[in-house]
Amino acid sequence: MNVKNGLSDKHKDELIETGLNIGHIRRKRGLTQEQLAERVGISAGFLGQIEAPNMATNISLSTLFEIAAALNVPASRLISFENI
Repeated sequence: MNVKNGLSDKHKDELIETGLNIGHIRRKRGLTQEQLAERVGISAGFLGQIEAPNMATNISLSTLFEIAAALNVPASRLISFENI
C-alpha cells in the first residue's frame, strides 16, 4: 500500500473528485479561492490543494461542512460522484 500524507491510494480518486466538486461549485458561485477560504477560515493555499486535480488532500468533516455551508449546498453534494 502506497501511503502519502497518511492516505492510502484506496480513496485517492474520491478525494480528488471531492476537490473538483468543490472547485466547480465555487466557480459557479462566482467565488475566488481566496474568498471561499476566508469564509471557511482556512488558507487559500490549503483550498488550492483541496481543489488540485493531481492531489488527494485529506480534509476533516468539519472543514467539509464549513465549505458546504459557505457554498450553500448540502455536504453530500460535495462528495457526490455523479455529474453536478
